[in-house]
Amino acid sequence: MTFLTLFPLAHNLNWDPRDVSNSRAFYPAVGLLMGLLLVGIEEGSSQVFAAPMTAAFLVATMVIVTRALHLDGLMDICDGVFGGFTPERRLEIMKDSRVGAFGVVGGVVVLLLKYAALVSLLTIPEPGKVWALLLFPAISRWTMVVLLGAFPYVRTQGLGSPFHGNGIKIPTIVAGLTILAAAILLGGFAGLGLLIGAIVTAWIMGWGMAKSLGGLTGDAYGATNEIIEMTVIIVATALAAQEWLEPLPDLLERF
Repeated sequence: MTFLTLFPLAHNLNWDPRDVSNSRAFYPAVGLLMGLLLVGIEEGSSQVFAAPMTAAFLVATMVIVTRALHLDGLMDICDGVFGGFTPERRLEIMKDSRVGAFGVVGGVVVLLLKYAALVSLLTIPEPGKVWALLLFPAISRWTMVVLLGAFPYVRTQGLGSPFHGNGIKIPTIVAGLTILAAAILLGGFAGLGLLIGAIVTAWIMGWGMAKSLGGLTGDAYGATNEIIEMTVIIVATALAAQEWLEPLPDLLERF
């Protein structure tokens, strides 16, 4: 919670690299808690405001709660990948604290698509929107766990360096079981499809970024989270509109 959000639950603890590395076990759980927060905000805001304003509150909440950590990574990746021609130059650009044109455009496009998808989701008169709000933050954070184990880390020191060089099997298994159970219980077969699609999309993104940079960085993980969040919201909206996104207990009642 302390690493991924602004809530300092472990502010006074002395972390070592293994603690930080093992924290990946709880990434999907943190995503589910964020989803619960979004559901609460949606429930309260919808009593007073129309869908566009509620969607704006949800987008702002995701940015504020994460301290724009992942959004910053997305903008750095856009600047580096599209602004440089060699891995060395791309990494140099990404270390610059200033945001360039590619980063601004990338950030604005992702936020705009998230907002539009949430407006569409909130106007659907189906209960599936609740499950979508719960699922997408958890699925996106699971894909960061996938990339942490699938691709090498390119920097010797960086925000993502503690996640490499330590045992990862048990934390990854815990995270995987958590998101698998959540996807099936909250979204049924459609939830499982969202999870599989997100994993494939994240792996393709990781492969492309690793090829461009020589490996992944903390910015790459943040960028992946943002893109997967956006993608899952869009697809989940389409599924909810067709009444395909239903929790497993509701599906079992039909048989």
